[in-house]
Amino acid sequence: MIPLPLPRPARVAILGVGNELNGDDGAGVRAARALASTRPPAPGVLVIDAGTAPESFTGPLRRFAPDLVVEIDAADQGMPPGFTSWIDWSEADGLSASTHTLPPSVLATFLSRDLGCRVALVGVQPARLDTGSGLSPAVEAAVAELAAALRAWLAA
Repeated sequence: MIPLPLPRPARVAILGVGNELNGDDGAGVRAARALASTRPPAPGVLVIDAGTAPESFTGPLRRFAPDLVVEIDAADQGMPPGFTSWIDWSEADGLSASTHTLPPSVLATFLSRDLGCRVALVGVQPARLDTGSGLSPAVEAAVAELAAALRAWLAA
């Protein structure tokens, strides 16, 4: 599992990105849904299933005023399926496996400048991106592990 930054900032937004209809590209939205199923997720936490248009959620993010936005997305890192890591968003354009409209660096640059917050990208290595397929077993296990680790970190 990826190490999480400590201590947790006071206000954290989790942004799950991807297209569930394209196999493992749905990793980010599935992680966000798993976190959102905890009611409430934790004080000072906003969880958004942003789907394929994360730029459409800048209004709720602006109102929430996070210290940190964690974007979770499928990212081809050349690693085994399910591999999960923090990715430098300024170098992430060539890594994205998602079908969303903006490259991760463009959204992260906008969020950090507009909201004055830090932005982190968590990438999950996909195994398959076939239309109509669900998450592969390796990515499904990685998403469950990531959601559990984030849930514990956010509750701390």
